[in-house]
Amino acid sequence: MSKAAAALAEGFRGDIVVPGDADYDAARAVWNGAVDRRPEVIARCTGAADVLQAVAVAREHGLHVAVRGAGHSLAGLGTCDGGMVVDLSRLTGVRVDPARRLARAQPGATWGAFDHETQAFDLATTGSPYSGSGVAGTTLGGGLGWLARSYGLTCDNLVEADVVTADGRLLTVSAAAHPELFAGLRGGGGNFGVVTSFTYRLHRVGPHVLCGAVYVPVELLAPTLAAVRDFMAAAPDGLTVMVEFGRPRGMPQLPARTMLRIGLCWSGRADRGREAVAPLRALPGVVADTVQTRPYPLWQKMLDVDRGPGAGNVGRSEFLSVLDGTAIDRLAAQVDALPGPSAQLQLAFLGGAVARVGPEDTAYTYRTAPYLLSAVARWTDGPAEPHAAWVRRCWEAMRPFSSGGAYVNLMGAEGQGRVVEAYGLAKYERLVALKDRYDPANLFRVNQNVRPSG
Repeated sequence: MSKAAAALAEGFRGDIVVPGDADYDAARAVWNGAVDRRPEVIARCTGAADVLQAVAVAREHGLHVAVRGAGHSLAGLGTCDGGMVVDLSRLTGVRVDPARRLARAQPGATWGAFDHETQAFDLATTGSPYSGSGVAGTTLGGGLGWLARSYGLTCDNLVEADVVTADGRLLTVSAAAHPELFAGLRGGGGNFGVVTSFTYRLHRVGPHVLCGAVYVPVELLAPTLAAVRDFMAAAPDGLTVMVEFGRPRGMPQLPARTMLRIGLCWSGRADRGREAVAPLRALPGVVADTVQTRPYPLWQKMLDVDRGPGAGNVGRSEFLSVLDGTAIDRLAAQVDALPGPSAQLQLAFLGGAVARVGPEDTAYTYRTAPYLLSAVARWTDGPAEPHAAWVRRCWEAMRPFSSGGAYVNLMGAEGQGRVVEAYGLAKYERLVALKDRYDPANLFRVNQNVRPSG
């Protein structure tokens, strides 16, 4: 056992896992099976007291810290080589205050667990559209989901957080207390501390929502996407739409070939929603239509098929400002070159409440970007390079239509320049000043890292 692990053992309530332990390999694994890293010590925390001790030991022994919530990071940021993993995956509590429409969640909770608790009261907040994703990573990177155009990003609905800083303090931050740190946590990707509790604003959603998808053959990609683009330019905020290009998931009645999946969620009254979404359901060439009212948690799970842990994943994203005919043709060429049955492109239509938050209120930058494009390849055997090469080509092809940068939660290991682009230079410099204040030694650097100036 290393000196750091021995020091941690004095008074630590959780479990300590080190190389050679029977459960070491399982403990260091994350959702992305392409990530294989070997930390010096894994601290499985039971609460804030354990987190405080783990951070203190890491600081005193010169270990960098990787923080694991649900472990669902595309870039595999919940583990590290050397260093310490502060593992929060056992902290899964969610407590709902229906009278005040608030929910307090621990950092190991998934969106599936969060939605289960809040929907007992017909309440919800914007969360990841994958139920296995963790609330912590989603929130700290921004948080796009099916309620975004209605209620903003996940981070926009964060009202308070408890955070352990690099110097060993536990701070409760909000718009009124430590407001600069609060803004940095909302999109800053875990650069400024370990969050041990998140408190969210909830909204009346349910018990059922009008949601589903319409499927269109890939041969109609160009006219279909242009029609969706034009429709969404004037769509009401209550409607969020994401278009996937790939093989249908969870639809055995459809052929196993590339299609457009136009997913939609209407957050208001279903009768008004049916009228609002009618033009999408009437698109030429629709071969399947699953739009209906269903429980919101069930819709949150609809994209979970074939997205469990263990497979290799590589992805990139880019906010787009242009989706003209040339951009659509470029995108269609990338769809034609999909490297495998589990690869996909996804285009999220933004605007609405996302664009109404002040540009300086959070670390999330591209408020006015109308689109977010992500390319993700997934494989279970064979080499990674063909998949990674396709992702790179997609990004290079669509860069000319960019709003300027990437979405933090859908970034891989792309280099420091891309981190700067993800925030924009001006905001990145302000985040550096915040990093200098709260983590000048860069203890928390296993992330899309904002580097301190020193």
